[in-house]
Amino acid sequence: MKMKNFALATTALVGSLLTAGAAMAQSTGSTELDSVTITAAGQRAISGIAQETAPKSKATITQEFIATQATGQTIFQSLNQLPGVSFTNNDPYGSSGGNLRLRGFDGNRVSVTFDGIPLNDTGNYAVYPNQMLDGELISRASVNLGTTDVDSPTASATGGTINYITAKPTKEFGGLATASVGSFNYRRGFAMLNSGEFGPWGTTAWVAGSYQKYDKWKGKGTLEKKQFNARLYQDLGNGDFVSLAAHYNENRNNNYRQMSMAEYRAFGRKLDFTDTCVNRTVNAATATITQAAPTVPGNCSDFYGRQVNPSNTGNIRGAGKFHLGPNVIWTIDPSFQYTLADGGSQLGTISETDGRVRGRGTVGKDLNGDGDTADTVAFFTPSVTNTRRYMVTSSLIWQAADNQRFRIAYTGDYGRHRQTGEFTTLNADGTTTNIFGGKDGHGAKVATADGSFLRNRDRFSIAQLNQVSADYNGRFLDDKLTVNLGVRAPFFKRELNQFCYTPNANTTGSGVPAGFNAYCTTQAVAQTNADGTVQFVTGTVAANQRYIKPFSATKKYDDVLPNLGVTYEVAPSHVVYAAYAEGFSSPRTDNLYTVSLVNGQVQPAGVEPETTKSVDIGYRFSTPTFLSSVALWATDFSNRIVSSYDADQGIQIDRNVGKVKGYGLDAQAAWQVAEYLRVSGSFSYNNSEIKDDFRISSTVVLPTGGKQIVETPEYSWSGRVDWDITENLQFGVQAKYTGERWSTDVNDEKTPAYSIVDMNVRYNLPFAKETYVQLNVTNLFDEEYFGSISSRSTASGIVTGTGTLSGSPPTYHVGSPRTVQVTLRTEF
Repeated sequence: MKMKNFALATTALVGSLLTAGAAMAQSTGSTELDSVTITAAGQRAISGIAQETAPKSKATITQEFIATQATGQTIFQSLNQLPGVSFTNNDPYGSSGGNLRLRGFDGNRVSVTFDGIPLNDTGNYAVYPNQMLDGELISRASVNLGTTDVDSPTASATGGTINYITAKPTKEFGGLATASVGSFNYRRGFAMLNSGEFGPWGTTAWVAGSYQKYDKWKGKGTLEKKQFNARLYQDLGNGDFVSLAAHYNENRNNNYRQMSMAEYRAFGRKLDFTDTCVNRTVNAATATITQAAPTVPGNCSDFYGRQVNPSNTGNIRGAGKFHLGPNVIWTIDPSFQYTLADGGSQLGTISETDGRVRGRGTVGKDLNGDGDTADTVAFFTPSVTNTRRYMVTSSLIWQAADNQRFRIAYTGDYGRHRQTGEFTTLNADGTTTNIFGGKDGHGAKVATADGSFLRNRDRFSIAQLNQVSADYNGRFLDDKLTVNLGVRAPFFKRELNQFCYTPNANTTGSGVPAGFNAYCTTQAVAQTNADGTVQFVTGTVAANQRYIKPFSATKKYDDVLPNLGVTYEVAPSHVVYAAYAEGFSSPRTDNLYTVSLVNGQVQPAGVEPETTKSVDIGYRFSTPTFLSSVALWATDFSNRIVSSYDADQGIQIDRNVGKVKGYGLDAQAAWQVAEYLRVSGSFSYNNSEIKDDFRISSTVVLPTGGKQIVETPEYSWSGRVDWDITENLQFGVQAKYTGERWSTDVNDEKTPAYSIVDMNVRYNLPFAKETYVQLNVTNLFDEEYFGSISSRSTASGIVTGTGTLSGSPPTYHVGSPRTVQVTLRTEF
C-alpha cells in the first residue's frame, strides 16, 4: 500500500468522526440525500476524507483505518475509538461477543444496520458482535451518536444508530487475500475476487470467503468462524443502479466463564470452566475449589463442553436507485434474513417419572436405557431461536429546487420468530450429540411415554413494523444555513403464540420473567380453578404451581417521532449545529410472554414502550490540516428497562429502573502535524442519573433515585498516533481509557478504570506490489481489567422497614491478555 493510502488511516478515523453529519445512512434513500448535501456544501477534506456538515452528531471510520486493526475483529472493536462509544470485547479476536454502550445506551437500544437492513434481533433487539461482516469488506462504518435517522428502520432504537456499508465491486479484475497467525493458536484466511466488468452492460461482482479458528485464551475450547459474501452490481447510468448481495456467517464457539469480583481476587483472571464433566464448587471466601463426580451422569453445568454458542446467520440484500424524472428519485431496498442460534443454560435434568415424561400415560419411561424408570437423567436443553425476516425500505425524493428537497419513505419489516427448547441426548463425556438440540431434525428428540417429546420452550411470535416518514431539507443564506425537518411514525405489532403452560405470576422469586419458566407437557389437566388457572395435581398448591393454558395474544404500539436539525456556518471554518429527535422502543418478546389472568382473559405484562427525547448542540472548526469538534448533549429517557445476562440461567433478565436523565460532552480533534505524522484524540463525559426509587414489590423499594446507570463510564478518552517512518514502514499506536463503571442499579459495586494500548506496524514489501506484512499487538501492556458486565439490582442486598431484597453479585468477563497477530496481505 502506498504511503498516501496509509495516511488515510488516521484521517479516516478522526477526519470524519470529528464532525456531525450524514456521511453514513440507513438506506439507499438516505445515501442519495447525503450525496446531495455533500456536493452542495463543498466540504473540506483531509486526504480525501470529507468534513461532514449535516445537523447530527455522527462519526465515521473507513476501510483505511479498519485495515490497521487486527484481522478478523468485529467492527464494534474498531468503533470503540470513537467518542461516546464504549465496547467491551469478550475475546482478543472478537468471536466471543461483547457489550456495546453508546452514550450510556446498551446495544439493544442502538439500531445496528448492514447496508441499511436492521441486525437487531426481532425478539429482544440484541445485537451480536461476532456475527458482523468481515472487516476487509466494509467500506465505511458510521455511528449516529445521539439520535436515529428519520428513516431508521426500527421499532427499538432509543439510543442512536450504527451502520456499515459493503464495498462495491471494482470495474477492473482483481483480488485481495490475507493470511494471519497469532497468539492462542490463531489462524485465519480471507480471499476476495473482483470480476471486473463483464457482459453487455458492464456488470460487476465480487465473491469472498473467510475461515478463522483459535483456542480460548483461558480454559479449554475453541472459537471457529466461517463466512461467505458476494455482491452483484449493475450501473444504470445517471447515478442509478441495482445491486444484489448475499451474506452467510457460521459461528461455533465455546464460552468463557464469567466471574464475580470475589472470585477474581481469589483465583485470578484464568478461572474458567472445567475440562471434564465434574461438579465443581468455587468458594471465593476461602479461595478453595472442590470437585466431585456428578450424581446424575452428565449433570455438570460448569463443564466447558456444555458451554457452546453456535449460530447460523445469513441475509440477501437488494438495493436500487432510479430516476423517475429530472428531479424525482425512487429508491428501494428489499431484504431477507435468516437466523438459527442457541442460548440458555443448555443443561437440564428430569426424572423418568416426571409428569412431562408420562404425558397422558400413567407410567414413566426409561430414558437412559438401564431397564428401569427410577433415575434422573441429564440432557442438552438449549433455547433455540429460528428467525425468518422479510423487509423492504423505500424512498421517494423530490428535488424541488437546488436548495429545497422533500422525501417520503416507507419501511415494512415482517419477522417470524420461532423459539424452541427440544431436549437431546449427551455423549459419554458429557458433551451434546447436537448443538441445536432436537430442533427440526438437527439432533434426536427425547421421546416421552405417550409419543410426544421433551422441551422447555415452545412458542411462535410475529414482529411486524410498518413505518412512514417524511423530511424536508432546505439551504438558505448562500448555503450557510441548513434546516432539516422530519418526522417518522412507526406502527408496531407483536403476535404471541405460547404453546406451553405459563406460571400465573409476573415473575419468579429470582426476577426471571414467568415466560422463561414455561411448563411444556401433554399431561391432562387435573384441576381447573375459579380464576381460570389450571393444575396438574389436585388440591391446594403453591401459586407457582398454577398455570395459564397455552394462549395467543396481540399487542400493538405506535408513536409519532419528530426529527429536527439546523446547521449554520458563522464564519469560514466555523460551524454550529443543533439537533432534536425523539426515540421509541416497543417491548420485547420475552417481557410480553409474562402473562396474568384478568377476568379469565390472558393479559400480557403491562410493559410500556421506552421513549427518549434527545438534544445535541455542537461546534466544529476545520482547516486543511486541523479538525476539531465539541458537542453538548442531553437525553430524557422514560420507562428505562435494563437488561443483563444471567450466566447461571443463561438468559437475559430485564428490570425497570424508571426515568433516566443524561447529559454529557463529546470532544475530539485531529492534527496532521506533517505529511508523515498525524495525531488524534477524543474525550467523552457522561452523567446518566436514575431519577426515582423503584418499587419491586409491595414491601421493598429499590433506592435507585440519584444513582448512575450501570456499565457506563463517566469519563472516557482515546488517542492515536500514526507515523510514516519511511516510504515502506509505518507505525501506529492507539489507546482507550475507560473510567469506572457501576455494576448495580443502587451503585454498591463498581469496576476500576482501565487503559488499553494497541500497536500496529506495517512493512510494504518492496519486491511485491501491493503486498505488506502487518504486526498487531492488542493490550500491549497486558492490563488486567473487567470488560463486559452482567449487572444486578444490588450486590450487597437491601433492607427496608418493611422488606428485604437479597444481594446478587454481578459477574464479569475478564479482559483478554496481550495478544500478538501477524498478517500477510496482498492485492492484485
